[in-house]
Amino acid sequence: MLKSWISTISFALALAFTSSVQTAIAANLPDFTELAEKHGSEVVNISVTQVMQAGNAMPFPNMPDDPDLQEFFKRFGIPGVPGQPGQDNGGQEYKSQSLGSGFIISADGYILTNAHVVNEADEVLVKLNDKREFKAKIIGADKRTDVALIKIEATNLPKATIGDPSLLKVGEWVAAIGSPFGLENTMTAGIVSAKGRALPQENFVPFIQTDVAINPGNSGGPLYNLRGEVVGINSQIYSRSGGSMGLSFSIPIDVAIDISNQLKTSGKITRGWLGVAIQELTKELAESFGMKNNNGALIAGVEKNGPAEKGGLLAGDVITKFDGKTITSSSDLPRAVGATKPGKIVAVEVIRKGAVKTLNIGVGEMPTDPNEAMPTTKPVPKAEANKIGLTLKELTPAQKKKLNGKNGLLVAESTGAAAQAGIRRGDVILGLNNSETQSVETFNKQINAIAAGKTVAVLVLRGENTLYVPIKVVK
Repeated sequence: MLKSWISTISFALALAFTSSVQTAIAANLPDFTELAEKHGSEVVNISVTQVMQAGNAMPFPNMPDDPDLQEFFKRFGIPGVPGQPGQDNGGQEYKSQSLGSGFIISADGYILTNAHVVNEADEVLVKLNDKREFKAKIIGADKRTDVALIKIEATNLPKATIGDPSLLKVGEWVAAIGSPFGLENTMTAGIVSAKGRALPQENFVPFIQTDVAINPGNSGGPLYNLRGEVVGINSQIYSRSGGSMGLSFSIPIDVAIDISNQLKTSGKITRGWLGVAIQELTKELAESFGMKNNNGALIAGVEKNGPAEKGGLLAGDVITKFDGKTITSSSDLPRAVGATKPGKIVAVEVIRKGAVKTLNIGVGEMPTDPNEAMPTTKPVPKAEANKIGLTLKELTPAQKKKLNGKNGLLVAESTGAAAQAGIRRGDVILGLNNSETQSVETFNKQINAIAAGKTVAVLVLRGENTLYVPIKVVK
């Protein structure tokens, strides 16, 4: 009897303890209910219609890399989309529809969203939280930052409060509201995982990384802090399945507001431009250049007649300061240059062959269209491989002309250390460490003179891109 009584008391104490712990945990967790009630009406659902020409091409080129999913659609087609297995469309046009999110930034109907949400849209329909629908006009879109500004004809709309993303702290709670998979006004929450995150091919945005659940349809929606202020636009996710995996990326709202102001005023974006190709300075590359650390942005290529060439910048230079701003990594440079007013003369500090130099460069205006792609080259007959496994050939006069008269050596075959480093047949070798290539004979002599165990930096052109590839000499 005594044992039973003790057991009962122990159980009751355990329940009380568990309850108190749960209460304490709940007391420390944020309450998002007020945020949802007060700010949900600022978020809109965006439906985009595009007239497409039916054909044999896969209608969703960015389909997740899921073999089972791809096999299913290959065999049975995508519901509602013409031009697929078992469907006869006769080459007719059809309407493609997609969904996204946005949020109101002014009471008279200006709305921010992602550029990729409204890109090439024939019709944009905005649905408010009160179920009203409006056709929207695209004021402008900037693909480089993935920000778009649209406008609906309405008044007295609830507008979002803009916050300061620089005050965000890693670990801070944030929330997203949007329309994942078309489910309107859905709220998800998480924390800030990192700030100032650079992503491949996204040079102008210091992304906010969170673990907030973001899915297709959330694009363009707001990221809130706990004060109900918008601190970002939900833009991208990292996913192997197409769904949320806890890696979401948002455009800082200050970047988006700057873009929207320019779009509203002039309909276009003006950015500073140097005319260089850059890459991250790795420890191995820094060693090959004789540097003590790997801080800075490595110049892998300089465009002919561009601001950088006119200002004296060379491939192999490492930019450590731009207009007084310290450049720690390659991702710092595009943002610093892009934020500079075209025409301004700025001081650029570089490390060249181990020495520090300061150049005064006039910043140009970034062209609207991408630079013309440099042509690819064709393999040539095999010859003798050099010390690092490269079989090289001289370029023809016509090929040199396409490189603006520069010397280059065509990779006919890549084996050994060169192949392991990623150099492949058809690449063009433009330089070794800080020196331009002169001839196959000269290049091979330079390679042969380098002691085993040392790392060399080989400047490679592949298609339209140039980059330094570090290769360790092994014999």
